[in-house]
Amino acid sequence: MSHHLRHQTRGRTVVGCALLAVALGAGATACGSDDPSSAAPYDASDHISFNGPVEAGQKADPDEPLEILSEDADGRITDVTAVDAAGRRVAGELSADGLRWHSTAPLAAGARYTIRVSTENGDGERGRKVLAFETGEPDEQKRLKVTFGPGAGTYGVGQPLTAELSRPIEDPAQRRVVERSLKVESTPAVEGAWYWVDDEKLHYRPKEYWPAQATIRATSALHGIKIGDRLWGARVKPLEIRTGERVIAVTDAASHTMTVYRNDEAVREIPVTAGKPGFETRNGVKVVLGKESFVRMRSSTVGIAEGSSESYDLPVHFATRVTWSGEYVHAAPWSAGSHGYANVSHGCVGMSTANAKWFFDTVREGDLVEVVNSDGDSMEPFGNGFGDWNVDWGEWRSGSALTGNLPNLVASGESARLRPGSA
Repeated sequence: MSHHLRHQTRGRTVVGCALLAVALGAGATACGSDDPSSAAPYDASDHISFNGPVEAGQKADPDEPLEILSEDADGRITDVTAVDAAGRRVAGELSADGLRWHSTAPLAAGARYTIRVSTENGDGERGRKVLAFETGEPDEQKRLKVTFGPGAGTYGVGQPLTAELSRPIEDPAQRRVVERSLKVESTPAVEGAWYWVDDEKLHYRPKEYWPAQATIRATSALHGIKIGDRLWGARVKPLEIRTGERVIAVTDAASHTMTVYRNDEAVREIPVTAGKPGFETRNGVKVVLGKESFVRMRSSTVGIAEGSSESYDLPVHFATRVTWSGEYVHAAPWSAGSHGYANVSHGCVGMSTANAKWFFDTVREGDLVEVVNSDGDSMEPFGNGFGDWNVDWGEWRSGSALTGNLPNLVASGESARLRPGSA
């Protein structure tokens, strides 16, 4: 769209009814109607110019607004409709004098558009022109890519979805464009919302935990959509995950016990030891991040100086990770005398080797581990694992860029598309 195509106004002879009537005689009627607008529209091709491609194979730059001009000194544009192949209309504005129409919404990349222009000349006769063109693809370096997480598979009912962006999006309007294009569907249906963790990452979770045995699918309609100045959406690989059984482990640091629930039924009560004074285990809900059958735990990795009274270097078996900073549920045979009686760890939840193996074999990524009655800090919402469930639902919704609308609904089928929610 580097230049305007301007047609020369063709010499169009208009013979009025009055003059023709004189030529034929006072009693003759030639036009058949006194209303010139009742006639079939004339071809307005020579009266219309637009800044689109005119040669075969040429494609318009989708980053440039569309402009249509009237070249008829005695005529004007009365209406313009521009739609793509999917029937989506491009918003536009017509000048008061009817000489110029321009788009006020961005065009999509890689799309075909049909434009219908209606005109009217000085004698009130209606004209029509139909234009068609295609938009090209923007520079690949100006694409916003989105990567959904986690990977495909089966997870616990606490697993949030993530969307990683290839470049930061700070502008609220651009965030709305991005978020509106990220769709989540679930069977069974649940209410949920996206939350902007930072400029390059979003998390998605339901209001409550996911249902057991659910199918969850995340897709994006971002491809070809203009997000900002010279920035367009790229194709996004969809994600489908499933949830398994509803497994929740609750550690009561005051009673030194962990109760494991499967589908809301208590299946095992385990004597444990939690963090001792100065190293209290974090309170709140955490999500299982992974499992390591063996890990070497060294105090130096958590800021405890080697050789100090609190330093340690231990081989640990059946370690289930719940924070990136090093909090695990694991076997702790060295503190067997304290299991069920006292909190003596440096922040992890320790138990017998047999119980740790059972726990390790029972839980999966996305299962929930909750700590109550600890004197420790609260689990961080973000940055140290998935603390998403510690955010109140009203506050979570306020983290969406699509505030002030209807609640989100996640479900299967066309009637259950994601609907943006308000705080």
